[in-house]
Amino acid sequence: MALVPLLTSDQFSSADQPALAQGVSAWGGVLNTWAGIGNSPGLLATYLPFLGQLNGPGALEQRVKELVAVRVAVLNHCRYTASHRCTSALAKGVGADELAAVARGELGGFTERERLALQLAEEMTVSLPTVALEDGLTGVSARVREDVQWSFDAAELVELVMCISVWNALSRFHRVMAFELDMPEAPAPVEAQL
Repeated sequence: MALVPLLTSDQFSSADQPALAQGVSAWGGVLNTWAGIGNSPGLLATYLPFLGQLNGPGALEQRVKELVAVRVAVLNHCRYTASHRCTSALAKGVGADELAAVARGELGGFTERERLALQLAEEMTVSLPTVALEDGLTGVSARVREDVQWSFDAAELVELVMCISVWNALSRFHRVMAFELDMPEAPAPVEAQL
């Protein structure tokens, strides 16, 4: 059961109605995460355009965005986010076998850039919260930080770090809110890692 009431379309604030209409047009209905966010009037109006900009075409290749989002969802053990991110990744050409490898942390079959992005995602998700400031200013190992800085330009790095950060926030939000699935379950090998 969700932590907050899930709003119906007519219960959203007038400030959120335009963003909601665009979201419903794109996805065919009100997603549970939006129905929860709607409890804070005006938030959806900011959230959906921002998420659309971040997840859409940009400096960073779409495939990398999809892979790191799935990895973050799995590392946070969030079934709802994994469902959404796997649905998106599959629709954008990522194979089910690749999603299984990402879920298991088996990175050997990916390009160097993809491996670096996935390593950064893991460090930002798992290590960063445990590294005290005195032990590491960024919470990320110097090696991974230097490698990604060498492999990605500034615009790509901003999108990569923001993507990892946002999916960490959202997977934690989704998990605590306990939203029921509104998209297909993640492939079985991904589900097994949750």
